Amino acid sequence: MRLEDDKKLDYKDVLIRPKRSTLGSRKDVDLFRQFSFRNYNSPQSGSHYNGIPVMAANMDGVGTFDMARALSGIGLFTCLVKSYSVEELINFFSTDDSSLRENVAYSMGIMEQDFDKFNSVYSHVDTNLKYVCVDVANGYSERFSAFIKRLRDAYPDIVIIAGNVVTGEMTEELILSGADIVKVGIGPGSVCTTRIQTGVGFPQLSAVIECADSAHGLGGHIIADGGCTCPGDVAKAFAAGADFVMLGGMLAGHNEGGGEVVSKYYKTGEVFKNGNDWQDIIEEQKFVQFYGMSSLAANEKHFGGLKQYRSSEGREVMVPYRGEINSTVQDLLGGIRSTCTYAGAKKLKWLSKCASFVKTGEQFNSVFAK
Repeated sequence: MRLEDDKKLDYKDVLIRPKRSTLGSRKDVDLFRQFSFRNYNSPQSGSHYNGIPVMAANMDGVGTFDMARALSGIGLFTCLVKSYSVEELINFFSTDDSSLRENVAYSMGIMEQDFDKFNSVYSHVDTNLKYVCVDVANGYSERFSAFIKRLRDAYPDIVIIAGNVVTGEMTEELILSGADIVKVGIGPGSVCTTRIQTGVGFPQLSAVIECADSAHGLGGHIIADGGCTCPGDVAKAFAAGADFVMLGGMLAGHNEGGGEVVSKYYKTGEVFKNGNDWQDIIEEQKFVQFYGMSSLAANEKHFGGLKQYRSSEGREVMVPYRGEINSTVQDLLGGIRSTCTYAGAKKLKWLSKCASFVKTGEQFNSVFAK
């Protein structure tokens, strides 16, 4: 047994220190990033990615075709859910829309049938499929690293996203095995209960700082996956060195997610007079189901239930229905731009160099917070 004495930090433990800035307006901030990927055998020279590096997670209700179409049109990225059929995926990727090729990732596991399924899709769509997200809960197994190497050897001309891990040495292992981008995060998500069920994890801000340092030293990149509850957390992830930030719960509850909208009715505590009677005022609120991809709900939907040797590691919740995704994206990107003005970063790429963190015991005044 070994105990690490130094305190690890989460997004809630810090604030970004403001500093003198020459920026006159939020509109002067450039959120687009350009990346060249270490292991990707690109058919063209120059940067391999040009977009706003915010990703929709490959979760039910988030990583859908409709979400991908909506986000790619404004430069954001989507990792698709794994559950789409071969036929659906071939139809989606058989497109002349270059924004989909540049901003959408196919998602897969590491079973033999996952490899076969990818072969089937890729053989039909070829160069229209540029990104592959190899997604498992525990990225620390030798089997996972071996799969990444096998995929890289078979497909040198794709960008490989691999995860999840939370430490520098495993980030390096995956990059050296062939990954271009490593997904960082174990247990921080809003509907993930891995830390409760297993006691395993790593505070997300410290994980991002450590893994970013390891990845960048090898010419790789990372995604901060999970733990963001507001635009300020997303900005902190970028300030900590994340190249991309992946969101699940923050993008759930929208039309593009495809979930069923459910109405619930609540008494407001107020009354009105109807004739001689006083009646309660009833308010309608709309919700959409959202759940972790290791939850009982996800296992029942995709696998017919939990295996006997497994337990659920995800929550099932109802999130407020929020309509179209555009207003949420505007709020999110507006917050990140504002962070950059406070830190003096004219470009998002400069934020990690301009930002300084201060440890704090309180994030905001909660008197009127819901």
